Parts: sequence; C-alpha cells; structure tokens
Amino acid sequence: MRGILTLAGEGTRMLPWSRGLRKEFLPLYDRGQNGLPVLKPIAHRVLETFVGAGITDIVLVVQPRDLAFVQNYFTIDREFLARHSHHVDRLRETREFYRTLGQLRLRFAVQAEPRGFGDAVLMAEPYVGHHPFVLHASDAILVEDHPGRIPRAMADLREQDDLDAVLLVRRVKHPTRYGVVEGSSSGRFRGLRRLTVVGMEEKPARPRSNWAAAAVYAFSPRLFEALRAIARGNPPELEVTTGVARMISEGGRVAALVLDSPSDWRSVGSPEGYLTTLRRTYREAERPPNRRA
Repeated sequence: MRGILTLAGEGTRMLPWSRGLRKEFLPLYDRGQNGLPVLKPIAHRVLETFVGAGITDIVLVVQPRDLAFVQNYFTIDREFLARHSHHVDRLRETREFYRTLGQLRLRFAVQAEPRGFGDAVLMAEPYVGHHPFVLHASDAILVEDHPGRIPRAMADLREQDDLDAVLLVRRVKHPTRYGVVEGSSSGRFRGLRRLTVVGMEEKPARPRSNWAAAAVYAFSPRLFEALRAIARGNPPELEVTTGVARMISEGGRVAALVLDSPSDWRSVGSPEGYLTTLRRTYREAERPPNRRA
C-alpha cells in the first residue's frame, strides 16, 4: 500500500498570506509526548495519519518552487540536533518526528504547473505504479482518537471487496460547494456506515445528495488510467472527482464510508476554516486522552 500526499495547490483563498508560502505548513495543535499541546504543520499531521494507517511508502507532490523547502522539512537534520542538543525538552518532538521519518520511504514528485488535484495525482504515478494507494490532500485533517484508523479502514474495504475506489463522505448543508456523491446504504464496515456509490460530480448546480467527499481516498491504480483519459478543458484543471465519475461510468466499483461526525473533517483552505480548525485542535490537544469534544 502506497500513499500520496499533495502539497501543490495555489492556496488563493488564503491570499495574501499564501503568496510564496504553503498553507499546508500552517501550524495546528497536537498532543505532545509530555501530554501538553504542541504545534505541528498540517502536512506533518497528515503524514502521521498515513503512518497510523500503516502506510510507510509515501509520495509528496509539490510545486517546483517549494521542493527544497518541503524536502528540508521532511529530511532528518542531524546537525540541527547536535547544535541544539542542550535543549532536551525543546527537541523532544523533533526527535520523535525524526524517528518516524527514519521508518519511511519518502519520494517527491513535482507538478510543474498548478493544473488541479487530479493532475497532481498523475505526477505521482511513476512512484506508485500498479500498487493501490491512499490519497490525502494536505490542506485538511481528520480528527481521530487513533490517527489513521479511518484511512486504514478505507484501504482494507477496497482490498477486501476488490473495489476501484473507497471515498470518505460527510453530510453538508450546501453541497454545491463540494464534490457530491450519489449512493445508497449498504451496511457497515468497521463501525462506519457504508454506501454503494453510483455517481459523483464536482460542484453540481443541482446536487443529487448532501454527501460531500472529503479529500481522503483509497484507490486502485485504475484511477491513473481514468485521469489520463479525460480531455482537458479551458482552464485545464483536472479533478479527482472527474476521474472517479469516469471509473463509475465504465463499470468501476466504488464505495464510500460516512464520517459519524461531519466536523471530524477539518479544512484549512480558508481563513475561517483555519481559525476553526486551530481552535478545535487546541481543545483536543489539551483534553486528556480518550475524551473527545
């Protein structure tokens, strides 16, 4: 099982802050090794979600201008540790992060131009090949008691039932803003409601449901074929939802798992979303373990 983590969007909803800066490196809170709140970049937390799901072979998709910065953050810097070795407490989280990095295989794919989420995924194909994979955008997080539980369930369901895709959905009030899933209930899996998906559309004018996709997916490599077959329009952005819709139209088998609490998916793609998520993660970080908001 491989993982794809995308950090290649333009972040226009966060302007002017995001001009030249990555929104995926905005800080959020987490519970530290000493039980107290600490700050971690969003992309750091998403990487830990992959690790919690048992995924250790991960491709990060970045823009050319951000490659050196992202590589630097996700590379073990032993000289930094040596320079600050007298700050034992301050280095605790960094040392733990480096221990995690030492267990991973990280590769970096470059999306030369910002041509959409689906195009970013295609840039990772040479590193993923014919393997199934979990895809996670890095401008949002899943708030879980045990990080990685839901992505692991998605990957296991996809493998168990030989599906082309497993989506993660939540019920929303304004579905015209999202990728909307059409489907029907088909039991439960690992405690989560399951849907059989028969359609998907990006920001539809007339939504057929209130099920919005969160940007976490478990895919077979068939997605790459579907994305490559889609004709680019003007503008030439390519969406993952379009690839899913094409797979369905060609007889692909797609399911979805439903988040019990829609607020467990927190987007940081807008100033308001970031503030809400920052507050939520602080509450979670200062709360004793095993007690949710």
